[in-house]
Amino acid sequence: MTTMRAYVMTRYGGPEAAELREVPVPEPGAGELRIRVHAAGLNPVDYKIREGQLRVIRRYPLPIVMGNELAGVVEACGPGVKQFAPGDRVFARVDKDALGAFAEYACVAESLVARMPARLDFATAAAVPLAGLTALQGLRDELHAGPGQRLFIPGGAGGVGTFALQLAKRFGAEVATTASPRGEAMVRRLGADVVVDYTRQPFEAVLKDYDGAFDLVGGDTLTRSFAVVKPGGLVLSIAGVPEPETARKDLGRGPGLAALFWAASLGLRLRGRARKVRYRYLFMHPSGPDLADLARRIDDGTLEVVVDRVVPFAQIGEAFAHLEAGHAKGKVVVRMVD
Repeated sequence: MTTMRAYVMTRYGGPEAAELREVPVPEPGAGELRIRVHAAGLNPVDYKIREGQLRVIRRYPLPIVMGNELAGVVEACGPGVKQFAPGDRVFARVDKDALGAFAEYACVAESLVARMPARLDFATAAAVPLAGLTALQGLRDELHAGPGQRLFIPGGAGGVGTFALQLAKRFGAEVATTASPRGEAMVRRLGADVVVDYTRQPFEAVLKDYDGAFDLVGGDTLTRSFAVVKPGGLVLSIAGVPEPETARKDLGRGPGLAALFWAASLGLRLRGRARKVRYRYLFMHPSGPDLADLARRIDDGTLEVVVDRVVPFAQIGEAFAHLEAGHAKGKVVVRMVD
C-alpha cells in the first residue's frame, strides 16, 4: 500500500485535534482526478470544522484529512474524465463533504477543478479557490454588484476581503472598507474608495446609506453594519449566523435545519427588519466554471492574489496558529512540494 503525508483531524477540538500522519494514497473514482498537491490554502473554515462549529450542518467521519483548497498537477484520471489529462496544472475548492486538500495527493471531481492561472505559481494559485469563489458568488449572485452601487466590505485586508474589494471595483461599485493603519495602503491599492481606521473610530459614524454590506468579520462588526445600509438594502455575511435561506439555497436541506437557522438568526433578522434591511448568510459552493472565471481575471491582470505567507507543510500547525490569531493580511498557504 502506497502512503502519503496528510494533516488529519482525529477528533473535534483545538490544535491538538489534528496531526501530520501517513495515510493511504487515494484512488480516483468515476469522474475524478487524482492531483499531486503542490500547495494548499488555509481558511478560517478549516479550524471552525476542527472545533466542531459546523457539526450541526455536516458531521465528518473521523479521522479525516483536512483542507478545502489546493493547487497541483493532475497525476491520474478516473473513468469518464473528459476535460483534463495527466500533467495539467490545476486548482480547486474540493468537495465540502470530502475535504482532503492537506495531503500530498487528493481526489477531486473534475466539475470542481479548473486550470491554474498561467501567470501564477502553485503557492499563489492555492490561495485563490475558497476566498475567490466566496467573493465572486457573494458579489455577483447576492449583492448584484454593479455600476452606481455603494458597497461596504469590512475586513478588506483578509483572505476574502482582498478578492472582494477588487471584484466589487471591477463590477463598477464604489467600495468602503475598514482597516488598521498597517493595512490601509494595501486596501487602497486593491480599490477601496473609502477606508475607515477601525482602531480610531466606529465605521457607522462615517458611512451612511450604502446599498449593501458584505460582512467578512462577524460579531459586533456584523451587527453594526445594519446602520450603514439604507432601507431596501442587504447585509450579506460569511461570518455571522446562518438563516433559513442558507439551509434551502446553499445547503439543499429541508425544513428541520431551516427552522434551526430561523431561531438562531432571529435577532439579526429583527435588527434588519427594524431598519428595513434584509439579512442573508452565504455558504459558497465549489465550482470549476467560476474558478475558470477567476483564472481569466488573474491572467488578464485585473485580479491580484494577496498572500500573507507560505510555509512548509511540516509547519502547518504554526501556520494555523498565525491564521487563528487574526493577523494575516491576505492568505496563508502551505507548500507540499518545493
